[in-house]
Amino acid sequence: MSKLLFGWAEIDITPKKNVALAGQFAERISEYVEKPLSATALTVKNEKEQCIFVSCDLVGVPANLVDAVREKLSGNEYGIDPMKVILNAIHTHTGPVFPRLGRSDSSCSAKKILQSLLPPGKKYVEKENISSNPDIENQEETFDFLVENITDVIIASWKNTSEGYFTNSFGRAAVGMCRRAVYNDGSAQMWGNTDTAMFTELEGGNDSGIELLYIFDKNKKLSGIIANLACPAQCVQHRLFVSPDFWGEVKVLLRKHFGEDIYLLPQCSAAGDQCPVDLIRWVEPESPVNDPNIERENVIKRKADPSMFDIGGMKRVGKRIANEIIEVFENYLESLCEEGEFLHDAMIMKLPLRRVTHTDVAYAQKAIKEYIDNKEGDVDYNDVAKLQVHMGALRRMELQETQNVLDTEVHVVRLGNIVFATNPFELFLDYGNQMKARSRAEQTFVVQLASGIEGYLPTKKAESGGHYSAFVPSGLVGHEGGDLLVRQTLETINKQFA
Repeated sequence: MSKLLFGWAEIDITPKKNVALAGQFAERISEYVEKPLSATALTVKNEKEQCIFVSCDLVGVPANLVDAVREKLSGNEYGIDPMKVILNAIHTHTGPVFPRLGRSDSSCSAKKILQSLLPPGKKYVEKENISSNPDIENQEETFDFLVENITDVIIASWKNTSEGYFTNSFGRAAVGMCRRAVYNDGSAQMWGNTDTAMFTELEGGNDSGIELLYIFDKNKKLSGIIANLACPAQCVQHRLFVSPDFWGEVKVLLRKHFGEDIYLLPQCSAAGDQCPVDLIRWVEPESPVNDPNIERENVIKRKADPSMFDIGGMKRVGKRIANEIIEVFENYLESLCEEGEFLHDAMIMKLPLRRVTHTDVAYAQKAIKEYIDNKEGDVDYNDVAKLQVHMGALRRMELQETQNVLDTEVHVVRLGNIVFATNPFELFLDYGNQMKARSRAEQTFVVQLASGIEGYLPTKKAESGGHYSAFVPSGLVGHEGGDLLVRQTLETINKQFA
């Protein structure tokens, strides 16, 4: 084994203008920057192998963004293998909208489908005049800006490599909780109301663990941290500002403690059914969030956390995570390593496409037509939101007429006694737990929303319960594909550790 080299870099990816904000059906335009967005890169390499982790303060890193970055890196003079670059997103809902394409997207968006079905005299109306407002950053400009800066931060991290040390550890912070409520008729709802006699349980569990990797320079001074947590960055997800959500707060607190030169590379573990919001001890947002799924009537005041839809809740979560990272560093680190097994397998798994039936499509067409016929006046994003399941069925039928599988990029990276296993989904927690429990690694960092964004991947139980995140149009792969993803990922992990 040869000594490992580590290199950090960070770059600002905050939009220069106000932007349309990603992550909700409602149109939202940013009014200010709560904290800047960044992309953080860590290069790990030795004489034989390399891996560059890049964490982006975005809702996702779709295939077209990944491909564009790799294209800019192609033929580079530094020796960077573009296919050994792993981009992941923290899934903040207060980052910019930009053109997003998956590896198997159909040709039409839900908005375009709705526009094509409108009779003469009706049109789609942008409430915020997003497309033609000069004060709002153009989405193509945003995309080009992201490609340029993410490429730059990758090269910078490569140039910054030098000999160093690493050690892995583990912490706990109560952040993620299941966001799907189950009722006594067997149905389920994301953000479902639990203050009803029909409520029986939350559909899944949670994982409070934080997988931690501390990197040190050649003088054994801490240089940066990878923190892997099973919860998307979704505290202030409805608000009208640009923000990296709770990970931005974590970074501020860590730099206050360790110094401004410390790097933080956050990763979201399997958490498609998780959020920071406690559905049992429901606390009302301080101000309206413009989301019918969050509205409650006659809410009982609870002694609980502050609302996780507000800055106060975000700061509380950030403090919990930062305090645990600091506590582990000061009291629980084991010996530092400068060498270790370093293997990187990048592969394309062929997972079965989740399919709709002709009956599903006929029902969707009928429902869309009836809605448009009964709708007075023009249509807008509210109508797209109400019809997204039906229009998603039409898009899926178009796609499945030409393909049966989703080409799914997966990386498995062994570093000493730990392993990183990536996927491009909003992967339900159970799948990540299966990987962690059956992995031969000492510690398994599952990284979702990496090298693509291909929608939710629900469990069989969730598919039976239905609702958003479990409907067929919510993701390209169903539970059969989830089981296959787990099996094939574990095969690769355990082969590396054989």
